[in-house]
Amino acid sequence: MNATKYAPADLLRSALAADPARPLVTFYDDATGERVELSVATFANWVAKTANYLQGDLAAGPGDRLALLLPAHWQTAVWLLACSSVGVVAEVGGDPAAADLVVSGPDSLEAARACPGERVALALRPMGGRFPQPPAGFADYAVEVPGQGDRFAPFVPVDPGAVALAVGGEELTGTAIGERALADAAAAGMPEAPRVLSGLPYDTWQGLSYGLYAPLATGGSVVLCPRPELMDADGAAAREAAEKITFRAPLPLS
Repeated sequence: MNATKYAPADLLRSALAADPARPLVTFYDDATGERVELSVATFANWVAKTANYLQGDLAAGPGDRLALLLPAHWQTAVWLLACSSVGVVAEVGGDPAAADLVVSGPDSLEAARACPGERVALALRPMGGRFPQPPAGFADYAVEVPGQGDRFAPFVPVDPGAVALAVGGEELTGTAIGERALADAAAAGMPEAPRVLSGLPYDTWQGLSYGLYAPLATGGSVVLCPRPELMDADGAAAREAAEKITFRAPLPLS
């Protein structure tokens, strides 16, 4: 890939220009049997809608801090790129009480209530389904986002040198995310345009790099299997073959 800018939103634009139809994020939930595959174009559309919601309805802007209380999931990947598009700092596993707004999964709603700002909840149900009953005090992402615009333009230009991500006690700028992801891919020996299988959680830089940023930066794709304990060795091998995996993140899937 010949992208000269390394901030995640720029990497996504480059991927969209290069080949919008290729897969980018594939997600498995072996507890429910769910499999979701998003092409670059579909993923970018979700990012645009989420960024419009973040910037418009939630009134978030550059420098605001968003506590992201979500597991490794395709919708989490969408939120990470949406934050980058708007200039909001995504604090993975951040303290809701100290954040400007919070995005929570169904298992962290009580902790998320400590946020004094806007609160958004994701049911993380198959096909991006909504909550049967919206949790009190939260907007339901699945209700609010589908009607948002399919194109996004920030009200304020995003500085790629500003902090964009906080994870594991470390803060990275937008540019540093892409540069470090490329370095990780090279150090790990990822092939060109890799098809990466990752069972790593999203609560560390390594998990985010293998599970999103490195595949994005190298023109590849990722298959997220965030519950590796549910798969035996034969199942893992079958999935690798079916998904045409060319690189496996360093975590046993059995």
